[in-house]
Amino acid sequence: MRVMKRELSEFGRLLEIMDELRLKCPWDKKQTLESLRYLTIEETYELSDAIIDQDLDSIKKELGDLMLHIVFYAKIGDEKKAFNIADVLENINKKLVERHPHIYGDEKVASAKDVKDNWEKIKIKKEGRKSVLAGVPRSLPPLVKAFRMQEKASGVGFDWESDQQVWDKVVEELGELKEEVEKGENGKLEEEFGDLLFALVNYSRFIDVNPEDALEKANQKFKRRFQYLEEHVKNDGKALYDMKLDEMDVYWEEAKSIERKGDKV
Repeated sequence: MRVMKRELSEFGRLLEIMDELRLKCPWDKKQTLESLRYLTIEETYELSDAIIDQDLDSIKKELGDLMLHIVFYAKIGDEKKAFNIADVLENINKKLVERHPHIYGDEKVASAKDVKDNWEKIKIKKEGRKSVLAGVPRSLPPLVKAFRMQEKASGVGFDWESDQQVWDKVVEELGELKEEVEKGENGKLEEEFGDLLFALVNYSRFIDVNPEDALEKANQKFKRRFQYLEEHVKNDGKALYDMKLDEMDVYWEEAKSIERKGDKV
């Protein structure tokens, strides 16, 4: 058994502060499960930003903010006589033991994929879900939702056998989108574009790339380079709206060249 005097002490202190805030602070007294929901989403994205930036100090701070939210929800649950923080912790402890039979039972696994597949099978049995996909939240961003649905389907054996098969599907979907574009009609453009994105997300799983992370890093790269362009255009006494694309591209290529050398733009 781990000795966790400091951990338990600090967690106990957080529970005490939560009790005090709920009793005395006008803002904290006013909060509900519903009012906290969007704030929790915001905190989760702030943690995501810190992880992408590899900012360990910010990760520590954002984890604290999320911990506060968990304690806050549990406090409200306790007031409603529905559950408390002990129930929350007991539930997750029980779930972790049940879903790791290769650690706490006789199950044998050979890889991390085996662990994930077992996890999905146990969830279906224990929770009595009618669909493997029932556990994917409706409000997930579409890119993340596609990735999670594909993972869950894969967990019960519904998946491609090789990355080449998935890449062939990507090429096929790209061809179908191109056909629709060439027709000059909007009829199936959205559908075919969606099919291409879905196939690319599928391919990302096979090459061990998280599509959400990849797209966000591409967003950040574009932002850095475009802001370099804006700054240096301004420094040269020019205005973007007066410039042609090939003139702007000179600055864009400068930014790319600087980054290739390992320097920051």
